[in-house]
Amino acid sequence: MNEAIQPLNPIAFTLGPIQVHWYGIIIGSGLALALYLAIREANRRGLPKDTFADLMLWAIPIAIISARIYYVIFEWGYYASHPADIPKIWNGGIAIHGALIGSVITTIVFAKKRGISFWKIVDIAAPSLILGQAIGRWGNFMNQEAHGGEVTRAFLENLHLPNFIINQMYINGAYYHPTFLYESVWDFAGFLLLISLRRVNFRRGELFLTYVIWYSIGRFFVEGLRTDSLMLGSLRMAQTISVALIVVALAILIYRRTKNRTEAHYLDQTN
Repeated sequence: MNEAIQPLNPIAFTLGPIQVHWYGIIIGSGLALALYLAIREANRRGLPKDTFADLMLWAIPIAIISARIYYVIFEWGYYASHPADIPKIWNGGIAIHGALIGSVITTIVFAKKRGISFWKIVDIAAPSLILGQAIGRWGNFMNQEAHGGEVTRAFLENLHLPNFIINQMYINGAYYHPTFLYESVWDFAGFLLLISLRRVNFRRGELFLTYVIWYSIGRFFVEGLRTDSLMLGSLRMAQTISVALIVVALAILIYRRTKNRTEAHYLDQTN
């Protein structure tokens, strides 16, 4: 039976010589939905019209470029010999931590130029970010990448997964952990958590810091199952950065709370 299993076609359709990949469609759809939700929430929170649309004009291309640069740096052994493959992001190979670095730097500069609180912007963006990540992981699914170690079909069936997922996890004669799915589910749960916490009216910045902590916890454990981790010596970079982000986010939360300063809160309408 295994020999008859055919993977899903990663190419959605062709336009002449151009192949449109599901990976790009799924990533683009996640970005579009994330932007839509962020714009709606920004309007409710009193930000100037088109704030997020203007920000995304810079943040999205910079995030994609920085995500690719990050990935290429840690896979330089391959790309040094195949430089023509560097721009081929439709084949996979973008790192979320690289995207976050680029996005945060872009947002800091943007917020300063517009005279808007950086913390207010990233708090509004946090639920959208993690929802976009939850959707984007299905691009990895279509490319049969970002999977974990080898498992049996019985293991996958015991997870009560639909056959299309189980079959797509059959790669080169073996079944693998659907780590893309584990992270997607974790991220979607984080999205539900964050939109619920918006009603709590935390201090500005705390919703975003909660996102950083939640995502990093899940990524740390999922990364431990993956077989394609970016490495720095014997260290899995995603795990190392996840631990660092958790520590830094907690330190910022504790510092801001213990300072006991009068700070704006999430539901405040001031910029």
